[in-house]
Amino acid sequence: MFVEPPAIYLHKAPVDFRKSINGLSAIVESEMALSPFSGALFIFCNRQRDKLKVLYWDKTGFCLWYKRLEKAKFKWPRKMPGSTITLTEQQWAWLLDGLDITLMKGHQPLHFSAIT
Repeated sequence: MFVEPPAIYLHKAPVDFRKSINGLSAIVESEMALSPFSGALFIFCNRQRDKLKVLYWDKTGFCLWYKRLEKAKFKWPRKMPGSTITLTEQQWAWLLDGLDITLMKGHQPLHFSAIT
């Protein structure tokens, strides 16, 4: 059985990291125009770009994941268009690894309807 991975949304503008589940959920609804109950991952960064918070709903309640870098900064995609960016799983991994997702390009997916 194939399980569809959750959608991954990045909120581009920095957020006040005093916000927790309720405050971040309000941002998801009001600024991102998405449902925090969708099961998607919602990624937020602080102004210094050394901390991440990830909010998601796991069918019984909200989960909040937090990461703090000790000596580096996340390569935040500030120049990409839009206020919300949809990431692939690969882009999410690249972001966590400290890579600039705006420069990373994978192979383009191909879609065929028949073998010739």
